Amino acid sequence: MLTLYFSGTGNTKYVADLFSQRMGARCISIEEDIDFAAVIKEHDTIAFCYPIYHSRVPRMMREFVCHHMADLIGKRVIILVTQQAFSGDGARVFTDLFEEDAIKVIYAEHFNMQQNMGNIPVWWALFKPTEQSRQKYIKKTEAKMNIVISNIKAGMIKKRGFSKGSELLGYIQGKPWQKNTSAIAPVRLEKKLMNDVRIHQDCITCNLCTKICPMKNLINHEGKIQHLNNCTICYRCVNRCPQKAITVYIHRKPKWQYTME
Repeated sequence: MLTLYFSGTGNTKYVADLFSQRMGARCISIEEDIDFAAVIKEHDTIAFCYPIYHSRVPRMMREFVCHHMADLIGKRVIILVTQQAFSGDGARVFTDLFEEDAIKVIYAEHFNMQQNMGNIPVWWALFKPTEQSRQKYIKKTEAKMNIVISNIKAGMIKKRGFSKGSELLGYIQGKPWQKNTSAIAPVRLEKKLMNDVRIHQDCITCNLCTKICPMKNLINHEGKIQHLNNCTICYRCVNRCPQKAITVYIHRKPKWQYTME
């Protein structure tokens, strides 16, 4: 078994690592510079792990799947997604990237994880991460993962988010972000936010953001950090900048920063 994941601030990485350790699966970030076609070819079952953005698959994962579409045909697939509350059909939308019956989904589950957006006013107080809340999420995640592992080993098929009700809720939540769940190219709000990155005057040009950006969207140009209009809104830079000098999507400085790592 192989686990492939994309994680912005560590929540999905935690889930991917936990699943892989307990299933004896190889676990790889899709950001790695390796021959993914060869690795995928070696495995019959692949677990995909990703965070949900407005009930949609992140663009980086969509682009990865598109690039390796031919390699994935016929694979057995497990879908494990992370969400802040309820994404509707966050796992199911992954299947919209494929032609019908191109893959066989044998399990799908949603995991609620800690909020990582510290610059939304209503969440400043209500959802501020603490060590107590972190441990609470970890405990719940581990308990749910025990059930997932047990079910998969027993051959039980469960598909969270595949009901008609979940699909309707996901459609309502996701349409402003991305018009079509099957779209590879960014559309609507997602497309608008690709170039909605601000580098504030507090920036000390430490270059950390240029090293950790999964899209290579941030560069140091003549001593100043600039962006290349290719943001995937993962919030990694917002949560890691030592000066809180970068904002995307919402341009209030974060009251707090979060990483699971």
